Amino acid sequence: MPELVVSEIDTERLIRLQPAIERAATAVTAFVGRALKGPVDQATSISSFDNYQRIFGGLWQPSTLSYAVEQYFENGGRSCIVVRVCNGGRAPTLTLRCGEATLTLIGVSPGTREFLRAAVDYDGIVAGDADRFNLVVQRLRVAGTELIEEQEIFRRVSIRPDAERALPGLLSKSRLVRLASALPQQRPERTVGAGGTTAVGYVVSNPDGDDGDTLTNYDIIGDALSGTGLFALRGEETFNFLCVPPLSRQLDVGLPTLLVALRLCRERQAMLLVDPPAAWDTPAAAVEGLRGWPFQSEDALMFYPRVLTFDRLRGRYEQFGSAAAGAGLLARADQVCPVWSTTEADEPMLRPGLRPAASVTDLDRIRLIQGGVNALTSQRHNGRQHVGLRTLLPEVGVKTDWRYLASRRFALFIMASIEHGTRWVRLEHGGPPLWAQVRSQVTAFFESLERDGAFVGRDASESYFVICDERLNDAAAIACGQFQLLFGFAASRPGDFQTYLVTHQPDSSAARTVSVNRYALPRQS
Repeated sequence: MPELVVSEIDTERLIRLQPAIERAATAVTAFVGRALKGPVDQATSISSFDNYQRIFGGLWQPSTLSYAVEQYFENGGRSCIVVRVCNGGRAPTLTLRCGEATLTLIGVSPGTREFLRAAVDYDGIVAGDADRFNLVVQRLRVAGTELIEEQEIFRRVSIRPDAERALPGLLSKSRLVRLASALPQQRPERTVGAGGTTAVGYVVSNPDGDDGDTLTNYDIIGDALSGTGLFALRGEETFNFLCVPPLSRQLDVGLPTLLVALRLCRERQAMLLVDPPAAWDTPAAAVEGLRGWPFQSEDALMFYPRVLTFDRLRGRYEQFGSAAAGAGLLARADQVCPVWSTTEADEPMLRPGLRPAASVTDLDRIRLIQGGVNALTSQRHNGRQHVGLRTLLPEVGVKTDWRYLASRRFALFIMASIEHGTRWVRLEHGGPPLWAQVRSQVTAFFESLERDGAFVGRDASESYFVICDERLNDAAAIACGQFQLLFGFAASRPGDFQTYLVTHQPDSSAARTVSVNRYALPRQS
């Protein structure tokens, strides 16, 4: 009996100390595409277009990504993640004189706008250390200026390959350069200032950088093992939408890329925003094209038509994909109403500066909605009946709550919040005290949503349930460090639960849809 009392007390203490589940973000968009400069195959958080310009170089005519990010922020986006990918391309080199020989460094990031410079000095190096030198490498925003974007300093570097501070090992961790030649016998000469003065000067990078070619679908897809392309997003960064702009102004993203991107979105509780094909230049062409459209999913979303805006680089109006602007308007809506709110059924209205590239009548709009496509507008139409935004699922033959964007986004929001909010269990030992703590934690999360009017049920028993006990976590699961949690909630009808299983392993976490016999569901206590 005393052991039972201690166990109950410990369980109550654990429940009191449990971390609250934070509500997941709902409007962070990830972009993957070609950029003028910046890190390659790295997920980089961006908070404004000025921030994008500083890191990735701003608008560039061959980069549909740059225009997409600008339109995203102009239409209401607040934060995004950018992955730059390249097809070929070459970083510029730096050549340092070493007596009769040379030492060549090459930049980490490819492109003609990667402006690097390096300086060598012997300050603090004693006369007996003839193999050592100090190296400073800088990236400049504009060539020939002092606008330094990033700087790395390597002190007491050795030209000897067996030295503790050998140059190759130190540069292997650099964000700016790598070694591109064999090590010479002599250390690099001190760089001097202009006119041969004694002041330390800089060696600027050679004009041999290359921007690469137009992207292909394979460049966007990348490689799972090396974490390139789309797979660069498999880190800890959280995103809610994924946007892959057209490969070029003339080339649409191919079906293989869309399929891989969709799979990634499902892993991350996110949605894929798909641009309408360029051939759908009229509503009639779009309606006809949807009849044979091979890509449909409750985790995908499309806005029609493409958008028309003034291209500052070309000095005329140009068409661009609509996905980025659509992501921006969803982010804008999330600032004023929760993700589950039906007020998001308002018309997807573009901000000034963007307008639909084709005129869509009310009849066109109805036909597009029937195919799972949302019509953009640049002005509000009084008296029009709002039908709510849809996912990329046709009405014919599909009966699911996930045809409605608000319902699907709400489900993804709950999945992401609970899966992320319970990851701490990976550091705990399984058993009844832990199960009780997690049940209490997840129930508290659902209760907070219920207080905010997120559910359709009259009480908890009609709105949600949480199961976490020995039925999901047997001795074998506990022994290998696995932890499972089952939960469900009513998306549109009281007591009609959408059910999900969260699985935590020592090194990973996942959430997936499951089917559960309704007679096996617990009564809420």
